[in-house]
Amino acid sequence: MSDLMITIIKKWGNSLVLKIPNSLAKDMQLSQGSVVEVAVAGGRMLIKPKEPPKISLTHMLKGITKGNLHAAQDCGGGAPGQETL
Repeated sequence: MSDLMITIIKKWGNSLVLKIPNSLAKDMQLSQGSVVEVAVAGGRMLIKPKEPPKISLTHMLKGITKGNLHAAQDCGGGAPGQETL
């Protein structure tokens, strides 16, 4: 177990937020938007980094319907293969 750290619980809307010190976040490889699992066991809160689910291209393509498919956009650039970035 690492060194003891003291932090503060803050209010954010109707929820409480646990401020994670930057050094601890770096040790756990956490950043804004990281997904974590949270559990309570024996009166202790356990927080564990979780890999976001891997979504395949096939799965994403299955979500395309005539209702959400937009028309092609002309971005200029001339003939195909001659686009400028």
